[in-house]
Amino acid sequence: MAEIKILDGVTITCDGDLIKAKGPKGETVRKLFHPRIKITVTPELIMVTPQTKKENKKDKMFVNTFVAHIKNLMAGVRDGFEYKLKICSGHFPMSVSIAGNELIIKNFLGEKVPRKVRLPDGAKVVVQGEEIIVNALNKEIAGQAAARIEQLTRITNRDRRIFQDGCYIINKAGKAVAK
Repeated sequence: MAEIKILDGVTITCDGDLIKAKGPKGETVRKLFHPRIKITVTPELIMVTPQTKKENKKDKMFVNTFVAHIKNLMAGVRDGFEYKLKICSGHFPMSVSIAGNELIIKNFLGEKVPRKVRLPDGAKVVVQGEEIIVNALNKEIAGQAAARIEQLTRITNRDRRIFQDGCYIINKAGKAVAK
């Protein structure tokens, strides 16, 4: 059994499998289901308990996973998650822009066809000079958007020591600090 203290300014509701978190930054929803795990919400605490008489390793694993997800939900609606990527262009001056929910990189290594990546819903991406900043309430959405941008500029069949152009994650801020 695990107890999580609800952070100040955050309200948590549980509707079956859906956990809803509201905070100063916004609202997010997460579906957490396992047949042997029960989640109960009180005004001050969230209790994650296994439904078996004897707690085994798998139940403990799922309880700890659910606890981590709930802490990330609370931290996301209270503080948000932010990833920073650095644009490195040593050989050709590349240009990075955002159009709708796509990030477009033109002139990467002198390529004629621009590289594009679709950003996940809920991620806010801003290009500021030589940095790309990804913000989201959900840690997984922010991380996935940053990873997609990094993978967009992946270089193959060239020497990585010489061709170091690309977009690289330099900072992962907004870690869950809830206890």
